[in-house]
Amino acid sequence: MKTNRQASAILGACALAAVVTACGSSGSSGGTSPSPPTSPTTPATSPTTTAPGGSATSKIAANWTTFFAAKTPASKRIALLQDGQQFASIIKAQSGSGLAATASAKVLKVTKTSSSQATVKYDILAGGAVALPNQTGTAVLQNGTWKVGVGSFCGLLKLEGLKNLPAACSSTG
Repeated sequence: MKTNRQASAILGACALAAVVTACGSSGSSGGTSPSPPTSPTTPATSPTTTAPGGSATSKIAANWTTFFAAKTPASKRIALLQDGQQFASIIKAQSGSGLAATASAKVLKVTKTSSSQATVKYDILAGGAVALPNQTGTAVLQNGTWKVGVGSFCGLLKLEGLKNLPAACSSTG
């Protein structure tokens, strides 16, 4: 079961990077990682969408990708997370993590479910290879900006195994 252990290690490492630093880099280097998935890359500027209102779905995908990008400053990540100030210390504390330099998010699909909420299907990549495939998250419209939903972020925190979750996570289930 070496593959399962390797997958678990990658998932754990990426979950840590994704959760605590809001994951990512806007690019990746090949290294010894497997080839990226064969599906087309979905850059933040041209996401796959399934709902009318391409403008909103494009903004959702762009903001989601930016949130998980390594080059995004902590202050911007906080601004792109629903109720982000409640998670500021977590995001800031891990901003320099080495794991975050190889991780990113790839938006696969955005489905707007209401005027203020959308479902986001995404992959978390590590070194260009899919580490957490086909994740489902929620984007919310807060103060005029589409943000990563607190429930999605808390789910990643739980996956990481963070012991002291912020109080905001207890209300998300």
